[in-house]
Amino acid sequence: MTSKATFGAGCFWGVEAAYRQIPGVISTAVGYLGGTMDNPTYYDVCSGRTGHAEVVEVTYDPERVTYDDLLTVFWENHDPTTLNRQGPDVGTQYRSAIFYHDEDQKEAAIASKEEREKSGRYRRPIVTEITPAMEFHMAEDYHQQYLEKRGLSSCHIG
Repeated sequence: MTSKATFGAGCFWGVEAAYRQIPGVISTAVGYLGGTMDNPTYYDVCSGRTGHAEVVEVTYDPERVTYDDLLTVFWENHDPTTLNRQGPDVGTQYRSAIFYHDEDQKEAAIASKEEREKSGRYRRPIVTEITPAMEFHMAEDYHQQYLEKRGLSSCHIG
């Protein structure tokens, strides 16, 4: 039995690479979620007019990795305090977002966000949105496992 989790944390290439290293993650796919256009392309999403976020859909074995573990990877791989921006990437498509697939994920995401807000780790408020997962639109093939195809392990800046 597998489960799905979907996260938006800036450019999806680096986020996907981070999740692919986690034992218990069966597969990942990068794509677009949370917008209004049917079947958006990368260029549509980059225009900032579709409302979609660049996301990673993670298929995982909950007996090997917990949703809370996946949330930890999410928080540790981007800055959740920058609105519609990660590093040099600016726009709503780069927003910090957790798209939950059921009520358990929703509750875990809210609790996780509240825990981080209270931790004192961040100087600015967390702006991560927590919303229901809608239709996932798979990104073009050349975006899938982009960094692995190029022999890179991450695209973190700084």
